[in-house]
Amino acid sequence: MHPEVIKVACSNCNLRELCMPVGLSDQDLTRLDELVAVRRKVKRGDTLFTNGEKFTSLYAIRTGFFKTCLATEDGRDQVTGFQMAGEIIGLDGIVNDQHSCDAVALEDAEVCVMPFDRIEEISREVKALQHHVHKIMSREIVREHGVMLLLGSMRAEERLAAFLLNLVQRLHARGFSQSELILRMTREEIGSYLGLKLETVSRTFSKFVEEGMVEVKQRHVRILNTDALQRLVNNTSHCE
Repeated sequence: MHPEVIKVACSNCNLRELCMPVGLSDQDLTRLDELVAVRRKVKRGDTLFTNGEKFTSLYAIRTGFFKTCLATEDGRDQVTGFQMAGEIIGLDGIVNDQHSCDAVALEDAEVCVMPFDRIEEISREVKALQHHVHKIMSREIVREHGVMLLLGSMRAEERLAAFLLNLVQRLHARGFSQSELILRMTREEIGSYLGLKLETVSRTFSKFVEEGMVEVKQRHVRILNTDALQRLVNNTSHCE
C-alpha cells in the first residue's frame, strides 16, 4: 500500500528551526523547499525503514514518536533509541548505504522525506545546510557516547533519572512542559534501552514516587523534584 504523500514547504513549517538551519536567505529557503519531496504518514506499529533496507533518505519527524531497534539472536527487540518530532532519523544508513536498524512508530506519525543525494547536492550550494547535517551527525555520536556511559557506569536509579531528564529536556526544546510528559514507550521498551529488566524499571519508578521525585499515572509522568533527579545523575562519577 502506498503511503499518503503530500507536498510540503520547509519555509512554512513550524518545526523548521528544529530540523533546518536558521538564518537562511529566501533564496536558500527556496532551495530547501526542493529538498523535501514528500511527507509520509506512518501508522502506530508500522516501520519507517528496516534493518538491511537500502538507504535513500533521511527523515525529519513532523509529528509522532519512533523507536529504533534491532532483533537479537534470541528473537528479542533491543531498543537503540527513541526519536520525536523535530528530530532527524535514518542517519544509521549513511555509512554502508543500508539501514542498520528498524524504525518503528510508537504512535501515528508523519515524516518529511529528504532524499540523501539531494541533500548532498544542495549542501554544496547552501553551506549552512552542510554545516547543519554535520552538526546533526555529531550530536548523534555524542548521544551514542552518552548511552554507553549510561549503560557502563550507572546504577538503575541513575539510568532512569538520566533517561527522564533527557526526555523532558528534548520535549521542552520543542515547546512542551519542563516537568510533565506522556511516555510513548512501554516500561519494557525503556528497560531494553537502558539495559534493565522490566521489574527493575517498575521498581525504580515506584522508588522515585515514594521519594517524592515524580508522580506517575499510567503513562503520564510529572517530575516533582528535578534537582533530586539531577543529583542522582551527577553522583555517577562517585560510584565504585
